Amino acid sequence: MTSHNLEIGYRGATACSAAGITYRQLDYWARTGLVEPSIRSASGSGTQRLYGFRDILVLKIVKRLLDAGVSLQNIRTAVTFLRSRGVTELERMTLMSDGASIYECGTPDEIIDLLQGGQGVFGIAVSKVWHEVEGSLATLAGEINGQPVGGASNDELSLRRKSKGA
Repeated sequence: MTSHNLEIGYRGATACSAAGITYRQLDYWARTGLVEPSIRSASGSGTQRLYGFRDILVLKIVKRLLDAGVSLQNIRTAVTFLRSRGVTELERMTLMSDGASIYECGTPDEIIDLLQGGQGVFGIAVSKVWHEVEGSLATLAGEINGQPVGGASNDELSLRRKSKGA
């Protein structure tokens, strides 16, 4: 992930597709401040929110936590924590939860310590989610300063048309 890619903004429908959520969830989470777009917020009727890579990564993690039964209150705390971390820190992190609390584990020893507590836990390897989001966004269109970048124009047919000058 380059710094250039971190500047690309993705519209709501694209963010939903990459994160595996509905537009209704995205809109609710933005309006309630759970996950707000970092590139551009909606500023009235007709304006489009633009979500950055990191926003979409957090959206996908929120979805996984919700699917695992973690309460929205605990997820809000986790999102605040995730937003305070650097991008490179996120890629090396594993989130563990027992369904009630969420823990950050940075080393295999920390994961083992948590498991030895005897309670059932599940984990989210943020690097795995990172690569899933990266793969999804590679085929979806984004924009920088209103100019389209990436997306469907990279498919085989589009590349053939470009090479023929059509």
